[in-house]
Amino acid sequence: MTNTYKRLVLASRPRGQVTPDNFRLEEVPVPEIADGQLLVRNHYLSLDPYMRMRMEDVKSYAAPQAIGETMIGGTVGEVVASKHPKFKVGDKVQGMFGWSEMGVSDGALLRKLDTTHVPLSAYLGAVGMPGMTAWYGLTQIMQPKPGETIVVSAASGAVGSVVGQLAKLRGCRAVGIAGGAEKCAYVVDELGFDACIDYKAGRLEADLAAATPNGIDAVFENVGGDVFDASLARMNPFGRIALCGMIAGYDGEPMPIKNSRVFLTMRLTMRGFIVSEHMDLWPQGLQELGGLVAAGKLRFRESVAQGLEAAPEAFIGMLKGKNFGKQLVKLI
Repeated sequence: MTNTYKRLVLASRPRGQVTPDNFRLEEVPVPEIADGQLLVRNHYLSLDPYMRMRMEDVKSYAAPQAIGETMIGGTVGEVVASKHPKFKVGDKVQGMFGWSEMGVSDGALLRKLDTTHVPLSAYLGAVGMPGMTAWYGLTQIMQPKPGETIVVSAASGAVGSVVGQLAKLRGCRAVGIAGGAEKCAYVVDELGFDACIDYKAGRLEADLAAATPNGIDAVFENVGGDVFDASLARMNPFGRIALCGMIAGYDGEPMPIKNSRVFLTMRLTMRGFIVSEHMDLWPQGLQELGGLVAAGKLRFRESVAQGLEAAPEAFIGMLKGKNFGKQLVKLI
């Protein structure tokens, strides 16, 4: 094992769009572990939209990412040294070691992983935080009933793709919104959505109306802006909205809701949520998600950048929709 490892820290806060200069690559010594600690060699790093919000020094659900510290992020990897009674060398684990090749833990926030039937990388996607985000928003907020129509924005992404598949398993009509014909074809042909609207085609409102002839009963919103407004215009009375993300405004662009009056006229319920605040439900959700992936009933796709140095460009690309499915960085 080498004596040093690499990490990426936040060098400066973005002014508008994120740039590579906002990050700094550092090489640091591998620490000695104390009794009760373990050392993990990370295999994959997860890149997620929430990281963009954490880069800002603004009031939010969590503290801002500190300047000069390792960028926050979920990881999966292998224990390479242990003085902890519950972890041994070779164990596969999921943690929050950030944009880093290695990490030290006391075991408190680590989850042991079984890779017999579920690939290691899937624990950062369909059987990890994105999958749980989809599961929670659908089951706890949207609460779909068989026969209802649900709409999912960013439908080809790590979260949206799971929402639609879970909705189909519950007997719903699932309509996705994604950017580009290739992504829409994947959403319908491989994920099993009933329809997918290409918002880049310039016919968003008309195409969404055609795909939702009976209106929309529930929305899983990842994007905001015009995409969200188009869904609002089609909502049925007492519709439910799970507000997961507003990626269209993460660089500071204004996002007025033109169709806000439908909240009153259609008596809508909208709830924002942070999935890490509902850890009591994670065992239930992860059991369902893991079983579905193992049985081949929940499909997923990954975009994988190679090496920690590639993380900034991959992250910037993800924010612009250049990824296809879950965005990962392979570290080993």
